[in-house]
Formats: sequence, structure tokens, C-alpha cells
Amino acid sequence: MRIALGSDHAGFEMKEHLSNWMTNEGYAVYDLGTHSPDPVDYPDVAAAIGRAVLDGRADRGVILCGSGAGACIAANKLAGIRASVAHDTYTAAQMVEHDDANIICLGARVIGTNVAESLVTAFLEAAFIPEDRYRQRLDKIRALET
Repeated sequence: MRIALGSDHAGFEMKEHLSNWMTNEGYAVYDLGTHSPDPVDYPDVAAAIGRAVLDGRADRGVILCGSGAGACIAANKLAGIRASVAHDTYTAAQMVEHDDANIICLGARVIGTNVAESLVTAFLEAAFIPEDRYRQRLDKIRALET
């Protein structure tokens, strides 16, 4: 699985950790920055990750910022992106299974690296459940994007 990974300055250290960890886990990691702890704007990173998912360079995305919230808001402005903040494994898996989420947003100032690894694992191992009720809800989300 190809993973677009990115962070702002608040998530830089955790992004570096997750990049190495995901690579060791066998994922193809597409690191879109930031590449230093110098301040950058999270909307730019979120847009880069979202575009990589939308154009097929990545199957899913992982974005880190301080809380996860700003990156999530920015990523969801792109039609076709379904991003969510997750700080527990239930949400990390369920957002894929029920909502077909394609980006997880994590708060590097909220969780530690062990929790981040668990969340990314739950997110990446989950698959959309193609039941009518979930498909109907996705259709309604797509209608909101037009």
C-alpha cells in the first residue's frame, strides 16, 4: 500500500518516526514534508497529501499537525477526500469501514508515538464495508461536494 505522509512543524518529529516505522512495516511511504521543524502552514501540507490520494500517487494519507483538527479541516476541502481525526483505534478503523475515509489526521501534541503506530495500523488495515447503508451515506457526502 502506498501512503502519502506529511506534517506541519508541530508534527515533524512524529512524522519522521512514522515514516521509518511504516517503511519497516512494508508500506511504500511518500513523504511530502515538511522536512524540518521550521514553521509551515498545515493547509499546504494537507492539500499536498489530499492531492496525492486523489491523483493515485497514494492509496491513503496520514497527516500530522498539533491537534489533527486543522489538517483535517483543510484536507476535507478537497472534493473526494474523506479525512478524520482519530485518537483511538475504534475511530481509526471505523472511519474506513463505515465512511470510506482515505486520510487519517493525528495530533502530534495529543498522542505519543506508540499510540500513533496503533492508530495508523488500525486505519491502514481497515477496509470499507460495502453495505447499502454505507454506500447510501457516501452518495450523500458526494452530493454535498457538488
